Amino acid sequence: MSDAITITGAAANRIRAIISNRDKPSLGVRLGTSTKGCNGLSYTVDYVDEVNPSDEKIEYEDITLYVDAMSLIYLIGSVMDYKDEKFQSGFTFTNPNEKGRCGCGESFHV
Repeated sequence: MSDAITITGAAANRIRAIISNRDKPSLGVRLGTSTKGCNGLSYTVDYVDEVNPSDEKIEYEDITLYVDAMSLIYLIGSVMDYKDEKFQSGFTFTNPNEKGRCGCGESFHV
């Protein structure tokens, strides 16, 4: 595994589940950032149908995470996890590069 991003077992299990439930094959998932929310950036997770040669490829057991090259600088050192709680479920990110988050937690800035 690459040192760029750490994937927890819970995140890997969720990635396996969403890929296996998709109606067509997927090469993995792509992690990136987009401009969104009141604080600037938000995390994105999408299926990968075609490999972008500039993406950082991270393999964890039998899953592959591709990190958008433009987002990599904001994500280095992050931990990708998955939480399944009573009122909320989803991928979570512990990112040492974050300088702040908006009140709702939807966006962050570096």
